[in-house]
Amino acid sequence: MVNRMTHSASSPTPAFTPISRLTLILLTLIFLLAGAVCKVSANELQAGPMLGHTALRAANIWVQGQKPGLVTLKYWQQGHADLPFSMDAQLSEAHHNTHTFQLANLEPGTEYHYQVFFDGRLPEDSAVYSFKTQPLWMWRTDPPEFSVLAGSCNYLVDPPYDRKGKPYGGDYEIFDTIARQDADAMIWLGDNWYYREVDYDAPQSMNYRVQYSRMQPYLQPIYRKFANYAIWDDHDFGPDNSGGYFPFKNTSLQLFKDYWANPSYGLPETPGVFTKVRFNDVDFFLLDGRYHRDNEHYPDGPDKAMYGKAQMKWLKNQLAASRQPFKFIVGGNQMLNDYSKFEGWSLYRYERDEFLKWLDDNKIEGVFFLSGDRHHTELLKIKRKNAYPLYELTCSPFTAGTHLEYIDRELKPILVPGSLVGEKNFCKFTFSGPRKDRDMTIEVFDKNGQRKFKTKIKQSVLTYSQHKRKKSRR
Repeated sequence: MVNRMTHSASSPTPAFTPISRLTLILLTLIFLLAGAVCKVSANELQAGPMLGHTALRAANIWVQGQKPGLVTLKYWQQGHADLPFSMDAQLSEAHHNTHTFQLANLEPGTEYHYQVFFDGRLPEDSAVYSFKTQPLWMWRTDPPEFSVLAGSCNYLVDPPYDRKGKPYGGDYEIFDTIARQDADAMIWLGDNWYYREVDYDAPQSMNYRVQYSRMQPYLQPIYRKFANYAIWDDHDFGPDNSGGYFPFKNTSLQLFKDYWANPSYGLPETPGVFTKVRFNDVDFFLLDGRYHRDNEHYPDGPDKAMYGKAQMKWLKNQLAASRQPFKFIVGGNQMLNDYSKFEGWSLYRYERDEFLKWLDDNKIEGVFFLSGDRHHTELLKIKRKNAYPLYELTCSPFTAGTHLEYIDRELKPILVPGSLVGEKNFCKFTFSGPRKDRDMTIEVFDKNGQRKFKTKIKQSVLTYSQHKRKKSRR
């Protein structure tokens, strides 16, 4: 039964006075204004989330909010949304409102889903994201087939701080093409953003450039889809051609740590961004060619270094311990090209040649070099006496200008025919085949996804035993 309140005919109907109407209007405005303020003040995603290092039972997930506050990551195994796990962190201006969640106790070869919350609420972008841990194939099956993408030199136009004339960067649709690739990981080979003159003259100015790059909408699908790994080169370290003498290199290092989600950064006694990544049956040794680097015009000899003695000793130990069929040495600059007039390991011959001799003396097999920086892509093949050839793929640029006019024509003897790509591009490695007979397929694609080059290198080609067999057949 519904109770109704009635009034007799003699009872006057209540009326609103002008003051009460004004009060109502004011209350309504206050309510609407409060709602608008709450909406504006609510924290939102600035960039990301970005999937970083992904291992067998662990994963790193990076996120950046618009302001300080509580950030929560809720994640669950596929099919178990009713049993989520939760991790909290406090965003702070000291770390530019970024945080890398380090997820543990995951299961190998398993898909997980996750969401990001700010101050207990979902942001406007309330999407559910996903990732998959690496499979546990060792001692059980052949390694899986998988792909890794790579590239360098991402210049984003910023007119107030760019030089006059034709914009140096552009063709950002290449990132849409990359995001559509079927791949498992992405390696950023340096010059991942370009500091300008207004950025590196004071340490407090440097974060602007990193944040400006990281927040671009067309980069987010890549960050969310692949396991992202990175090294740096000069333009995302400091000024052009800079090295260990850059006075704000510790600011650069902290920014790199704040904005990437690699498995590690240098060693406790040796700062830097170098690290090792094992993805299935391939080892990637990501090197730091800037933090300890001497100026390229410094006289060559025992005191001149691009990587430094501590990092080289670390690399040698890692290579000696590796049992993987392919061992990638990854650097921001070219390493094997003696014909280049520009910066590269060829200007540090004492350090480089000693390392190449060490490789041969210790019969390290499966070595492949990967680099960026040069603003064109090329595959080089260096023949060695009584040893397998050394290959280096240089992959560049994403969006920066191309520099084909600077290529040394004397390069022909070591250039793999057809591999020179002088337009904006990215590279793809696909590993397949049984455990003891793996293949590596290399492909280069332009900004629209058209393949410009393809070749295959078998595991056996990068061995001393294969070289000896070829020699005996002559």
